[in-house]
Amino acid sequence: MSSTELQSLNDNFGVPRILMFDADANGLPRAVISSPACTAELYLHGAHLTAWQPTGEQPVLFLSEASPFAEGKAIRGGVPIIFPWFGARAATQGSQRTDGPSHGFARISPWQFSFAAVSGDDLHLALTLEPNELSRSLGYDHFKLAFELILGKELRMRLTVANLGTGPLHFEEALHTYFTVGDASKISIDGLSGTEFIDKTDSFARKIQQEPTIALTCETDRLYLNTEATVILHDNQIARSISVAKANSRSTVVWNPWASLSSKMADMTAENWKHMTCVETANDSENAITLGAGEAHTMEARISVQKISG
Repeated sequence: MSSTELQSLNDNFGVPRILMFDADANGLPRAVISSPACTAELYLHGAHLTAWQPTGEQPVLFLSEASPFAEGKAIRGGVPIIFPWFGARAATQGSQRTDGPSHGFARISPWQFSFAAVSGDDLHLALTLEPNELSRSLGYDHFKLAFELILGKELRMRLTVANLGTGPLHFEEALHTYFTVGDASKISIDGLSGTEFIDKTDSFARKIQQEPTIALTCETDRLYLNTEATVILHDNQIARSISVAKANSRSTVVWNPWASLSSKMADMTAENWKHMTCVETANDSENAITLGAGEAHTMEARISVQKISG
């Protein structure tokens, strides 16, 4: 992005002492936030939130130091926006195509900044994504996405999908949130007891979460279905719990690659698995969304942090 374009962002959306725009070492534009309530970092590439830290707390979002920051490449960590499919593209009722990048095109597309304002201690931001060359090549030419964030002591994220076409729009979506943890082998996750899940590490077998809490002991990749429950991640190492409440989301994904996979990933280090765990707000698989012509759908995640005794 040119210096003129960055200046235009600062002129149109910058907020003195709170919100400014610059480019990282690789030239990708980003918003840098520093308010009384929190600090944060948001890339226009993928509308990707890479950092959020409430004042007085440790960083909440995990970001891999091995992640590439380049056009056309996904950022590893933070909150990738997954749309219009989760994982590898699969044939659907709307299309038999199976081509395209993992997790869709939204997380590797440039978004447009559209709104910034301060309300109390909270910073309100919005970005939009419309059809581009990549999406059109994959058969998506009649949609609009809006990503709204409220950054403060809490983090609220809303992803709205609008169908601008004359036929149905079928899609999966997720806010693929990576949380920083002290030691992934010592955390526990509440809120999903009794819920059916697809275990992607066991040939996609369907199982029921029998234990009252989830403890991670190996590579974990679970898609919990038909749940609107708030999920709480307890981390005694950092002495905090992280609450993930949601609306208009019927799926929750819990993922940690463990050492077995983390060491094989080009954009993670062999030790990264210890310090991250994903709890993702989603609509995936049988919870995928179909919008009629002119319809829209908004999914929301609300994240808060509470201190606990170690």
